[in-house]
Amino acid sequence: MRKPKIAIIGTRGYPVVYSGFETWVKEMCEGLSDKYEFHVYTHKQLTKERRNLVNGIHIHYFSAIETKMLSQWSHTFQATLHALFSRYDVLLYASTSNGIFGIITRMAGMRTAINVDGLDWLRPKWNGLAAKVFYYSAKLSVRFFDVLISDADAIKDYYHTEFRADSLSIAYGARIQTDPIPLIQVENIIPGGYFLCVGRIIPDNHLLEIIKGFKRSTAKQLVIVGDLPYKDAYFDQIRKEADDRVIFTGYIKDPNQLKALYRNCLAYIHGHAYGGTNPSLLKALGYGCCILAHDNRFNREMLNNDEHGVYFNNQPDSVAESIHYILHHPEVAEELRNKAPRRISEHYTWEKILGQYDELFRKLISDPNWKCNYYTFTPKEK
Repeated sequence: MRKPKIAIIGTRGYPVVYSGFETWVKEMCEGLSDKYEFHVYTHKQLTKERRNLVNGIHIHYFSAIETKMLSQWSHTFQATLHALFSRYDVLLYASTSNGIFGIITRMAGMRTAINVDGLDWLRPKWNGLAAKVFYYSAKLSVRFFDVLISDADAIKDYYHTEFRADSLSIAYGARIQTDPIPLIQVENIIPGGYFLCVGRIIPDNHLLEIIKGFKRSTAKQLVIVGDLPYKDAYFDQIRKEADDRVIFTGYIKDPNQLKALYRNCLAYIHGHAYGGTNPSLLKALGYGCCILAHDNRFNREMLNNDEHGVYFNNQPDSVAESIHYILHHPEVAEELRNKAPRRISEHYTWEKILGQYDELFRKLISDPNWKCNYYTFTPKEK
C-alpha cells in the first residue's frame, strides 16, 4: 500500500535550515515520514550538494530570482507548475504571500492547505504596492485554499475578523535542551555576559531600537545572529548605529553553534512584532533563556503574558530599561531561565504539533469535501 504523497511548497526547502519554516519542514517530514511520502520544493541556490532523496524525503530543486520581491514567488510559480503534473494527495503551502497560486490549484482540483504565517501587509518591511499585494494575496488564500492554518490564536482571530474566514490553529514546536553547552567562540563573545538577538535584519524586528537602547545600557555585549541575502538601506543603517559592543555573526547554519549561543546568553532579546508563534522565541524558551520581548499580542500569547518574559515598547529608552532591570535583578533572570522550558512542555511540543498535522492530512485525503476554511461573501461588520 503506497503512502499518501504530500508536497510542501513555499519554504527555502530541505535539508536547508535557516529559519522557522525550514525547521517546521524538517520536523514534520522527518517526524511523519513513516506515514507519508513527502516532497519538498527547495531553492537551488541554497544547496551545493543536490540529492533527490535525503532521509527518505524527496527533494525537487528550482532556481529563484534573488530579489526582495521576486525570490519566493518565482520559486513557488515553478514548483506549482511541477506539482500540477505530479500525483500528490495534498499540497501544503507556506505563507499567504503565495495565496495567488490557490487559483491554479483550485482549477486543477487539488487538495490544498496553507500556513498563513504572519500579517505581511502590516510589516514595515513592506509598504505601498507590496503591502497591497500581500493583503490581496491573503484574501486569495481565504478564497481558494481548502484549509487555512494559523500558527497562533491571535492570527486565527485576525483572519476571522478581517476576512470572515475560519482556520485551524496549529502552532510551531520546539525542543527542550537545558544541558550545559560550551560556547563555541565567535568574535570573542563573553559566555554569560551578552544579550542575544536572532532573526532577519529588517524593521519588523526592531533591531535599530534594540541597538540604540543597548548602547544606553551598561551591558557588555549584544550578539546579533541574522543577515540579508540582498543589499538593504535598513541593514546599512543598523551597521552605522552599532558600536564595538555589538557583534554581527551573520547566518549560523550549524545548529549546535546556534544552540550554544542561546544557552550561554545572559538574556535573549526578541523584537519581532508581526508574526504568530515565532520559532526563535520558542527556541529561547526551550533552551531556558531569560527573555526580553517586544510588547505585542503575539509575544504575550507565547509567553503567557508576564509569566515568561519582561517587555519593552518601540522606544530605545524602554529597551534600555528592560536591560537594566535584568542586570540589576539577577534573581528575576534566573527565575525566568528556570521556568522557560515549562512553557514548551505545556503548549509547544513537536509531538503535539505533528499529531495535529497528521489529523489534518488524514481528513483532507479521506474526505474530498472536507474544508476548514468556511469562507463566505458576507461583508465584514463595520
